[in-house]
Amino acid sequence: MTTRRATAEDLPRILELRRLFCEHEGLFLFEGAGDAVLQLISDERAGRMLVVESAGRIAGYLALTFGFSLEFGGRDAFVDELFVEPGSRGSGLGAEALLAAETACRQAGVAALHLEVDHVNEKARALYARSGYVAHARHLMTKRL
Repeated sequence: MTTRRATAEDLPRILELRRLFCEHEGLFLFEGAGDAVLQLISDERAGRMLVVESAGRIAGYLALTFGFSLEFGGRDAFVDELFVEPGSRGSGLGAEALLAAETACRQAGVAALHLEVDHVNEKARALYARSGYVAHARHLMTKRL
């Protein structure tokens, strides 16, 4: 298994996996998803789009976005999406993607890496806990603009 930065050539497979992600999470798949993925691939200031390969094909992806936090002393990042196709789960691909995201963050001068997980998603919560992420007593709140 390998993790690497995505390229524009990876877009069709990423969008296929992203459709599965949205179905799995019950999320709306918006029309401009391809443009947003391409922006993340091409604009290093925005973050990184990583793909995880297994047996010579893309089996998952991780979308990493950059921000800034006074609380954490500077640049921070957010694992916006992490998805591994169902047939490849449990093989270490998610942990591999998280390690690659941490490496990308260190290279970019990021001080803290955040993520969100559904309270009922026990398998994902266990993966994140094993990878060193800790829950805190705050709720993520969102307002669409």
